[in-house]
Amino acid sequence: MSTKPVLSQLSDTLIGSEIVRMNGEIREKMSTGERIFNFTIGDFDPSIFPIPHELEEEVIFAYRQHLTNYPAGEGEADLRKAVSRFIADREGLDYNMDEILIASGGRPLIYTFFRAVADPGDKIIYPVPSWNNNHYVHFVGGQHCVVETRFENHFMPTAEDIRPHLEGAVVLALCSPQNPTGTTFTRDQLKAICDMVVDENLRRSPDAKKLHILFDQIYWQLTFGETEHFNPVSLRPELRPYTVFVDGISKCFAATGVRVGWGLGPSNIISKMKAILSHLGAWSPLPEQRATSRYLMQKGSVDQYLKVLKSGLNERLQKIFNGFRQLKKDGYPVDAIIPQAAIYLTVMIDLKGKKTQNGVLLENQDDVTEYILSEAKLAIVPFHVFGTERANPWYRLSVGTVKIEDIHEMFQKLKEALRTLN
Repeated sequence: MSTKPVLSQLSDTLIGSEIVRMNGEIREKMSTGERIFNFTIGDFDPSIFPIPHELEEEVIFAYRQHLTNYPAGEGEADLRKAVSRFIADREGLDYNMDEILIASGGRPLIYTFFRAVADPGDKIIYPVPSWNNNHYVHFVGGQHCVVETRFENHFMPTAEDIRPHLEGAVVLALCSPQNPTGTTFTRDQLKAICDMVVDENLRRSPDAKKLHILFDQIYWQLTFGETEHFNPVSLRPELRPYTVFVDGISKCFAATGVRVGWGLGPSNIISKMKAILSHLGAWSPLPEQRATSRYLMQKGSVDQYLKVLKSGLNERLQKIFNGFRQLKKDGYPVDAIIPQAAIYLTVMIDLKGKKTQNGVLLENQDDVTEYILSEAKLAIVPFHVFGTERANPWYRLSVGTVKIEDIHEMFQKLKEALRTLN
């Protein structure tokens, strides 16, 4: 008889973060002195991209004022007021204090949204590749309605992709700019989706659950070139009662460890999310809240910081994109999608069926991933981690920790690894 303890069905079936696991294994290799270009984690190297100096000073000042007790459950009033003004000024969205919830980053907000809206068995629509939607649906016991996206649409879902899943669905999870692809919705793409959701909700009976949009826009301020950010509520104000935004400082201020996120939405949903959050205790620390409330009002400092951050990220993304396109031009089976936003580049490395110098066959995409890590010393995240089929040859490459001087060396090693295959 087995002595294995009986735990919950959730704990037995939930998969931990594969990106965190991969990054841990790679860091272990690096700790032994192995040279690896680790482009896996969606984070920033503070020595390259530090948080804003003004924000840092405000955090230090808040701790010196001994602001170390519990924050308000919904978030400090000063911060919610600052977020309201910040979003109104920069995105034209008008949200009141009771329509804003503060948490320790975006994850608790996403989790509490799913808990507030979805029951076990409810249909939840999400595209793949996308970050963690499959796990959040698993958390709530929802029915997975997976939308397979395509290269032709830069791996962004379209209204026609989503339409077959609409009937009875209660959540449509969208992200733009998208993690993992670094691509965005065009105005027409997102408007077509919004029009469809409006029509679906009008079609439903008054006592039926409506279809809600979870709109993760944590990267929205990191757009490049001619790329514009669009959101559902600005395009179709009728969606305001059914849309919850997730946003925060983690990405736009390179402040992933500072843990300040905010949700925007109708007060009836935000209040339920607050109640769930009160039991989780995943509040943003009080000093960080106070610092963020003060920093968001420093318009000139914010503008200057975003200008420098975006320039540095775009330089890295463009150099790596151009490098992959040159490899493609040279005849190697690789590709990349032109960067539009965020800190990610979508790249393709299709080596399945090729043999190494030692005659070892790369039978599947796992073999390809291991080969480019062992031979090119390049660590990137395969799309299957974001919900696609394991055979998918596309990857996420993150540039928040990339040193400019390392890019040339990385391509030298990658080209050599590609050249030696048969």
